[in-house]
Amino acid sequence: MLSLLRQFVRCAAACILIANFAVPKSLIAETHLVTPTELQKATVAASQARQQNIETVRNFFSSTAAEKALRSAHMNPEQVKKAVSGLSDEEVAQLANRATKAQADFVAGNLTDRDLIIIILAIAALVLIIVAVR
Repeated sequence: MLSLLRQFVRCAAACILIANFAVPKSLIAETHLVTPTELQKATVAASQARQQNIETVRNFFSSTAAEKALRSAHMNPEQVKKAVSGLSDEEVAQLANRATKAQADFVAGNLTDRDLIIIILAIAALVLIIVAVR
């Protein structure tokens, strides 16, 4: 009786080991919540959004009023434009929103030249400070 039990345990252990090694682990693994294609699309979209925001901020600093304001504050416009690339995605998005709003307000007549210069200098100083801290 004891040898029959031992033989049964050996056979059961052998079956378990065979089943463990015979079944591929990929069948047992969890499915991914995000497919690689979706992940790639999200990465491309984020990259494009960042590039668009950077271009918005750079175009804001490329205007004649902005360059004149930066030079009057003894800031190099090219240095400010280059520093924009060193900002995080969130910071670039916030600055792009502020730049777009400032330009829209200026075109609509809600801002004077003086107000626009103050905004330009504040944004430029913010960019340089953030980059310098990193």
